[in-house]
Amino acid sequence: MTVLEHVAGNLRRLRAEADLSQQALAEASGVSRRMLVSVESGDANVSLNTLDRLAEALGVTFSDLVREAGQPRDAQVRAVAWAGTQAGSHGTLLSSCQARHETELWQWQLMPGDSYAAQADPAGWKEMLLVTQGELVVEHEGQAHHLRAGDVLVLDSSASDYAYCNVADAPVRFIRNVVH
Repeated sequence: MTVLEHVAGNLRRLRAEADLSQQALAEASGVSRRMLVSVESGDANVSLNTLDRLAEALGVTFSDLVREAGQPRDAQVRAVAWAGTQAGSHGTLLSSCQARHETELWQWQLMPGDSYAAQADPAGWKEMLLVTQGELVVEHEGQAHHLRAGDVLVLDSSASDYAYCNVADAPVRFIRNVVH
């Protein structure tokens, strides 16, 4: 199923749940009714800005519109939400989680044999990890998550202590997004 099909189905469902007509949603979002009809039928290559406006008018997040229906909020999304005119140009929403106060973006590198151990964060904190090079092992709640380049993990860092480990023979690099 394509992201446009997810958007079409989610938009119809969320609009119905909000008990809004197409006209009412068009007026609330500033998106034309004609565009809304096209999006709901899966015929329109809709802009990211238009999706943001529709999500805001419905009181949901951007990822609620593009993710597969029934997928948990903290699950990987991996939805190509934008495709350029040149082959290979694209924007992919990897994952999302809700934030209450602040978001921190970190770039990490662990050399072979190194690790970082952390105590559980305050309630409500989450981490979003994207491995860009090598293999990262994340130990959390008695499980070892093995992540390779391109893998994404959303971690409830308030649930328990956790650790990042590099057990490989090469450096591991990853992006860490702390959300609280």
